[in-house]
Parts: sequence; C-alpha cells; structure tokens
Amino acid sequence: MLKAKILFVGPCESGKTVLANFLTESSDITEYNPTQGVRFESCWPALMKDSHGVVVVFNADIPGHLKEIEMWYSCFVQQQFLQDTQCLLIAHHKPGSGSDKGNLALAPPLNKLKLVHSNLEDDPEDIRMEFIKYLRSIINSVSESRDREEMSIIT
Repeated sequence: MLKAKILFVGPCESGKTVLANFLTESSDITEYNPTQGVRFESCWPALMKDSHGVVVVFNADIPGHLKEIEMWYSCFVQQQFLQDTQCLLIAHHKPGSGSDKGNLALAPPLNKLKLVHSNLEDDPEDIRMEFIKYLRSIINSVSESRDREEMSIIT
C-alpha cells in the first residue's frame, strides 16, 4: 500500500480543519471552533519529516493572511526542498463572506503555485476535485520515487 503524508498549514482561522474534514469526509461543516494545533515552531521539523506535500490554506478575506502565507511557504515548502508541484495553495472563503474569486496579489514565488479558491457553501465539489487532482500528482510522484529507489537497489 502506498502512503502519502500531506500537511495542511496556514494562518489561524483560515479553514484548515474544516477543509481537511470535508476532504476526508470526516464530519459535516459546522460552526467555527478553533483547533488546538501545533503552535510551537520547535515541533515543526518533526511534523515535516517525510512529508510528500503541503497544502497552504489561508482566508482570502483577511488581508494579513497574504503576507503570512509567505512564511508558511518558506518554512514548509522551500526549507524542506519540496517542489512547487508538491504544494497547493487554497484561498478559503468562509460561508457568507461574499467570496471574491478575483485575482489575488500574490508575491513571488507564491504566484507560481497552483491556487484554488474554496467555498464549501457555493461549490464544495470544485475543491474536492482540485484536491483529488493534487493528491493524484503526489501519489504519482511518491510511486515514481519508490520505483527509482527499487531499481537502484536491483542494479
């Protein structure tokens, strides 16, 4: 069986838990309850170990999140030497936010990443399909890497 470790990271109140629960069909969408996540940077290296992908989630309606996701990208993607294809950027719009899916002014190198807008109220299946495409690319990458490793052992 092939396993892939994908991290959901991003600023507080961005919708990481709601999205993760929705995508894994773990629970229904409910009112906001802050998740007691890993808020201590000293724990991050242990979490990042052997990760295959990173989903950076931010609330598109909070201007400060655009700047903050640069730090998340730097720590969890660049410093771990992951490829940009291993990263998915999700602009999450909370219910009733009147989500504007216009162009976001993302700074380089974020503007090179795959950006998906998420609104579980208006178009929940869109985000599910985008995540499945992302997950397939991660699984293909893990499978190819494993095949290369097996071939190097044989030869």
